[in-house]
Amino acid sequence: MTQRIAYTKPSITELEVDYATDAARNGWGAQCYDYIHRLERDFAAHLGVAHAVATSSCTGAMHLGLAALGVGAGDEVILADSNWIASVAPVVHLGATPVLVDILEDTWCLDPALVEAAITPRTKAIIAVHLYGSMGDMDRLLEIGARHGVAVIEDAAEAIGSSWWGRRAGSMGAFGTFSFHGTKTMTTGEGGMFVTNDAALFAQVTTLSNHGRDPSEPRQFFPTVTGYKFKMANVSAAIGCAQVERIDDLIAGKRRIMELYRALLSGVDGLSLNAEPDGTVNGYWMPTVVFDRDTGVSRERLISAFQEADIDARVFFWPLSELPMFDTRPGNVIAHDIASRAINLPSYHDMDEAAQTRVAAVITGMLTA
Repeated sequence: MTQRIAYTKPSITELEVDYATDAARNGWGAQCYDYIHRLERDFAAHLGVAHAVATSSCTGAMHLGLAALGVGAGDEVILADSNWIASVAPVVHLGATPVLVDILEDTWCLDPALVEAAITPRTKAIIAVHLYGSMGDMDRLLEIGARHGVAVIEDAAEAIGSSWWGRRAGSMGAFGTFSFHGTKTMTTGEGGMFVTNDAALFAQVTTLSNHGRDPSEPRQFFPTVTGYKFKMANVSAAIGCAQVERIDDLIAGKRRIMELYRALLSGVDGLSLNAEPDGTVNGYWMPTVVFDRDTGVSRERLISAFQEADIDARVFFWPLSELPMFDTRPGNVIAHDIASRAINLPSYHDMDEAAQTRVAAVITGMLTA
């Protein structure tokens, strides 16, 4: 009987165990924020940004950033239809209206031309989600945002290790957000990070993230605004500190896995893999196969084939407009089409060649069945 292949699992070494143990034993009282502050400092240095705030999730980081920008009722926020619900949920919770536009066929990220066409006097922000590690066209999006006076935000939850012409994902917009969920390239178990180069925005988010308490307020337990509780735990941050020390290796592991998939599937007609256009680096958080339309391979057939092979695989994100909580049905043809014939492949850090060969065999088998 073959061993089941997981689609993802974290890379945890003795370093993470040691740091987490130290936080559990000693990270209390005056030391209760030590690993949190260290993680914020080290992650900001990795990205090359001025400020970082560790949060309980990427969703929380996005909520804080949007709230600090003043996004609320009557506002519109543009984002791609191909996304996980976490990217749009804070928009809805803040009372704004999500405007879902179609994606580019190669990178699966926002189509800048459609973004500009969707801008109205009510547009408050554009959320550029770097899907599965692919980079959105940041030059065009930032130019559009600047010309229309609209903030461009980077959801880099899936883009650790990705970059756009030498600038790391998450470092270019008004702010960026990251996920450290257990499935991500770098993990704290659950957790995320808000990053920005805007000192005023950083100050607002720092206050909002801790029940509205301004760090400069001299009165103890005296909130100045009604804030949120989106802080990361110190023990979680300790794991993250170890992961940041190992981040180059973790990123290299993702790229190594993608390179082997490309080699195993080279010369196979009827499919395409994650793009890496000139000037970009793709962190390849989730290697993905998209089958050509004329192959007749469907999402449902793919799910069944991988289940039969005892391999975990994930569907390409359902378009948000297909979900029952959204009552608008934009005609985003590419988002709906790609999701119907694509699959995310297993890609955990320590995945070996034998496991990847098993995965590749299922893919090629779909084209010969």
